[in-house]
Amino acid sequence: MSTFMSAFAALVGSFADLLHPLFQGAATAAAIVLFTALVRLAVHPLSRAAARGQKARTKLQPQIAELRKKHAKNPERMQKALMELHKEEKVSPLSGCLPSLLQMPAFFLLYHLFSSQKIGGDPNELLGHDLFGAPLGERWHDALAAGGPFGTQGVVYLGLFVIVAVVATFNYRRTKRQLAAAPATPATGPDGQPVPGMGAMTKLMPLMSFFTLVSVAYVPLAAALYIVTSTTWTAIERAALYRDMPAAGAAMATVA
Repeated sequence: MSTFMSAFAALVGSFADLLHPLFQGAATAAAIVLFTALVRLAVHPLSRAAARGQKARTKLQPQIAELRKKHAKNPERMQKALMELHKEEKVSPLSGCLPSLLQMPAFFLLYHLFSSQKIGGDPNELLGHDLFGAPLGERWHDALAAGGPFGTQGVVYLGLFVIVAVVATFNYRRTKRQLAAAPATPATGPDGQPVPGMGAMTKLMPLMSFFTLVSVAYVPLAAALYIVTSTTWTAIERAALYRDMPAAGAAMATVA
């Protein structure tokens, strides 16, 4: 593990060296943004596939409802028929989860890198890097202790909070417009049964992006940069990929 972390630290350092002529003291922070963008670019084909799959699953809802009605007294037959329908239409019920799952290792790797005092037995030099005076390995409460919310470090976090709030507001308005244009119908899983709690989830969906503010305040600044970059990417990507989806399908896609 230490060897792997050392290699990852060297990668971040290489990105920082590459970007130093443009970003000077903020080169390591820019390297984290670049790393995040590369991760999202790598999983983008899966995001496109997930969007196609979600659109296909949304179109199958009338057929699924018919099968549920037809085999209401035979759950085993209904589940088999639904699985055959998904197979025939080449739709995977789990495809929407893959992009999110594949991003998690990258985030936790970055989180661990900037939470460790030592890497491979040597002092973690990356902890000495900062973004406009805010150390990449410290958190919001450290910035508050160093100078308050409007101190040199606190202002960096305020900037991140503003970006997250803008993105969250964009997601909120887009989701509300979708729900107003096409009231959501009860979502079903691959077995044709209603997804437990999906009705409440749909009501909460417009507000979920605002929860990112808590994550940004809690994790090291380097990980917060990953979250902000990835969240912004996600908002733009989903606005493009799901622009023609009805509200229920878009809500399920956002959950995934």
